[in-house]
Amino acid sequence: MPSFVAAVQDGIARVEFNLEGESINKITRDVRLELERLLDKLQADARIRAVVLISGKPDTFIAGADIEEFVALENRDQARKLVQAGQVLINQFEDLGKPVVAAIHGACLGGGLEAALACTYRVATDDPKTNLGLPEVQLGIIPAAGGCQRLPRLIGVRAALDIILAGKTLPAKRAFKLGMVDELVHPAILEEVASQAAKRLADGWRPSRNGGGVAGLLLDKNPLGRRVVFSQAKKQVEKKTGGNYPAPLAALEAVEHGLRYGLDAGLDHESARFAELAVGDVSKHLVQIFFATTALKKDPGVAGAAPEPRPVNNVAVVGAGFMGSAIAGVAVQRGGADVRLRDANVEAVARGLTAARKILQHQLKRRRITKYDFQRLSALLSGGVDWAGFGRTDLVIEAVFEDLDVKHTVFRDIEDHVAPSCILASNTSTIPIGRIAQAVRDPSRVIGMHFFSPVEKMPLLEVIVTGETAATVTVTAVQFGRRMGKTVIVVRDSPGFWVNRILAPYLNEAGHLLRDGVAVETIDREMRTFGFPVGPIALLDEIGLDVSVKASAVLHEAFGERMAPVAGLGKMTKDGRLGRKSGRGFYRYEKGKKKGVDRTALDLLGAPAETAVPDADVTRRLIFAMLNEAARAIDDDVVRSPRDGDIGAVFGIGFPPFRGGPLRYIDELGASQVTARLAELTERYGDRFAPAPILERMAEASDRFYPTG
Repeated sequence: MPSFVAAVQDGIARVEFNLEGESINKITRDVRLELERLLDKLQADARIRAVVLISGKPDTFIAGADIEEFVALENRDQARKLVQAGQVLINQFEDLGKPVVAAIHGACLGGGLEAALACTYRVATDDPKTNLGLPEVQLGIIPAAGGCQRLPRLIGVRAALDIILAGKTLPAKRAFKLGMVDELVHPAILEEVASQAAKRLADGWRPSRNGGGVAGLLLDKNPLGRRVVFSQAKKQVEKKTGGNYPAPLAALEAVEHGLRYGLDAGLDHESARFAELAVGDVSKHLVQIFFATTALKKDPGVAGAAPEPRPVNNVAVVGAGFMGSAIAGVAVQRGGADVRLRDANVEAVARGLTAARKILQHQLKRRRITKYDFQRLSALLSGGVDWAGFGRTDLVIEAVFEDLDVKHTVFRDIEDHVAPSCILASNTSTIPIGRIAQAVRDPSRVIGMHFFSPVEKMPLLEVIVTGETAATVTVTAVQFGRRMGKTVIVVRDSPGFWVNRILAPYLNEAGHLLRDGVAVETIDREMRTFGFPVGPIALLDEIGLDVSVKASAVLHEAFGERMAPVAGLGKMTKDGRLGRKSGRGFYRYEKGKKKGVDRTALDLLGAPAETAVPDADVTRRLIFAMLNEAARAIDDDVVRSPRDGDIGAVFGIGFPPFRGGPLRYIDELGASQVTARLAELTERYGDRFAPAPILERMAEASDRFYPTG
């Protein structure tokens, strides 16, 4: 069955794209060849005056090129030929000699948007499912079928760079305001409006476009103005990427080259830079993360045949503090649930509800939701000091103080006030779920749902299961986590779970470095250079030193001396230094903004003023402490697969995505090299660096976490 069906009426050819056997439309090699032949026929047919391109899929116009073909590339020559073939196809739309109208509903991304940009006119629906973008840089490549050429010419250089360099995807309404879309319509009349536009265009009418408005005339369309725009953009990209992600700079060069030397030269430059990037390690790792997260979206969280998840319409959150209120706000905003927030006193509930509504207000301010949506979602939030409404809850999430006795009391109270089918979840960050479940009569319905702070921004959710957790409970928690917009990994119950377990040695080692006289600025700078978004000292302040002290005690008890925290953090908390939330930790803060290192904090740690530790050892000590513990945790079956472990590290603690995750990074270095480095660190700095047994076994067998190829 062909992917394209063409029908002609009143001189207008209706071309429907409906890729057989796929839920979305994507541009494969076979699709490209079929469409090229069809466009040749349409061009030669004298009856046809204009063309309307429309999708036969319910939620997708064209989602882009086939990533599987991209992954199969072995060298630059193959990559360049692939993208040049795509350019030939896209150019056919522009060179058809007859107007082409793109009727867009659903995702119009990557090569799909590049095809639409080559059309004469674009009509899109105002449906929330309709979004347009060029996300290529998120995969370590650039838009190379004309995206870097046509978008700047259509909407102006500055607006185009904002989309291309960040890999943004825009809702149709925003795209319309920028000029990417010519008309915005209700889905019910999309085809009718597109056909009318095709007829007008066939009769000689042409739309007027301003290509970036007055500012575009002043900046984009004169050489001096463009130099200013590109210079500023380059500085911003270099600051943001730290030199670790080459694709944004390559895209910037492709845009600049095309505007300076013309469309054909720009396309040639696109193909050359794409070819370089496509076979590089950065793109390879980013694509691996893309495939891993895509697979996780379909993973029910249990092995074998998965039971149907239970419906979750009513959620209760016990504990209206910083985490509880944020969980409540996101459960309403993204999860669409009716949420009841409970705490011990009215003042705490009021503060919690205010904080939860701020999440909705932020979405309203950013125009992610309408005023109507804000009112509707706000009405789903309620709170109190009693147990009213708990009898109808489907899921209760506990977010109280990290103390086992407190949690036992809370769970006993919850169980007394909810239905037998209600799932009982804890947001604990370190306490084993099995120990919490000891407080209830039915431990099969107890599970961990470990969110990360700030909840509204951090993408990861750890769902922690015990040996007694029912499969239905697991799949329900996983599904609701996805409804909340989270990437979900399922983790076996153990102290620290996955993320905090591999994070703890890294943070502890930062403390050891401070005690060895290494400057705060040096420690954080070295880790930002490695690719982390923030350094470990700044991260301690963000987490909260009081939280870190609690977590360290649990992990020290569970794993012994290798997890022993550095003495001194307790002194800092007693001194009121809790980090950002108290205005002082290792750094000083004014109105929530970091203002520099607080030197008096180092006095509490007893840190010397000078150090003999070289910068290279700073990086090695921090990174290899984490890699070693990640290997140990894999050996303990804490996560179900290396895939889940790497996604947890990338999305939970910001392990550099361009390195693929700690387990892929071990594979890249080689287990034998990692073991040798750890042995050197053990000799110099102590037994906490002793290589994990699994690494020694892997080194001996030349084994890997991931298969080759």
